[in-house]
Amino acid sequence: MHYELFIALRQIRARKFQTFLSVGAIALAVMVLTFSQALMVGFTGELYNTTVNKLPHVSVSPQEGEDYIYLYRTLMERIGSIEGVTAVSPFLTGQASFRFKDNSLNSELKGVVPLKENEISSIEEDIIEGSFRELDFSRNTVVIGSRLADKLEANLGDFIDVSFPNANPLSLRIVGIFHTGSPLDESMTYTSLDTAQRFYDVPDVVNGISIRLSDFNVDREVAAEIEETGYRARGWTETNPAILRTIAVETTSNNVIYGLIIVIASFGVVSTLNLSIISAAGQIGTLRAMGASVSSIQRVFILQSGILGLLGALAGTFAGVLIALAIGQYEIPAAQSDLYGGITSIPIVVHAQGIVFIIVAVFLLNLITGVYPARQAAKLDPAKAISSK
Repeated sequence: MHYELFIALRQIRARKFQTFLSVGAIALAVMVLTFSQALMVGFTGELYNTTVNKLPHVSVSPQEGEDYIYLYRTLMERIGSIEGVTAVSPFLTGQASFRFKDNSLNSELKGVVPLKENEISSIEEDIIEGSFRELDFSRNTVVIGSRLADKLEANLGDFIDVSFPNANPLSLRIVGIFHTGSPLDESMTYTSLDTAQRFYDVPDVVNGISIRLSDFNVDREVAAEIEETGYRARGWTETNPAILRTIAVETTSNNVIYGLIIVIASFGVVSTLNLSIISAAGQIGTLRAMGASVSSIQRVFILQSGILGLLGALAGTFAGVLIALAIGQYEIPAAQSDLYGGITSIPIVVHAQGIVFIIVAVFLLNLITGVYPARQAAKLDPAKAISSK
């Protein structure tokens, strides 16, 4: 195959303008593909970080007909022994009305064990003022979201009145303010478990248990195992199916677009090779007359297609990675950050295996698309090809 490769390379060098157009078309398509893939992987990872990683992977509810989990410590020990469970956190949650000065708003009051809750939702990472752990050390304290604090016009250290029908009114001191950039900044507040139990006037009980897994993809299997104990359990894929639908729709639509881009670029190479066949008809006839086989002529043009595809893929991925990394440095203004779920910069993730896959896929696709013009070249009659020289 040495002389076929030599001829293929010579044809590529001889037709510089056509080569530039072919390589440029493929490189442009691959650049868009590389950048889009890095952006999609980045946004998908960010979506998981801001949703799945902030949510319990499995949630346990009371038994059918019950309002509370009474022997929750025993149940927690049993759940903790299940393979794949890394954290278990009990909670008592309900609605409450918060009042400060003349401002009043309703929000969810969630009583937790701070250390265990942080293992589930990593809430300490979102604290912008005060301390989440303070709930463990001080009685009658609360941690609220930044939006709720703004609407109540309350600051760190202020006492806010908390009440609700059939609950014991309390005055809670703000020991922490968190900011997630999500609706939770207004709809969720945290207090200690014993404070919540006193507020809702219940004994040592909880109405839910949050679970974190080492692999969040096995949430349904773990939930099914917990339900064997008689308690209701649901994985995050059941409680938040919209996340999976969003990722599935985005992935499918992006893959279709990517495929079309590469196919269009590959057909550009086919057009270039067809032009090469027309202009090189005399040379093809000469090679056939000198004894070159039909398969050798086919290999020449298939090699041309593959080489053009490889050059375009390498140039495109290099440019795509550079553009992706450059755009990944762009910081979203703080005023617009909340509109994108608290994202402060454009999430970009470049995977080496993804880059290799793109290069190999484009190379192979161009080899395949080069088969048709190669066959057309091999079909040329040597006598007619030489006479047209």
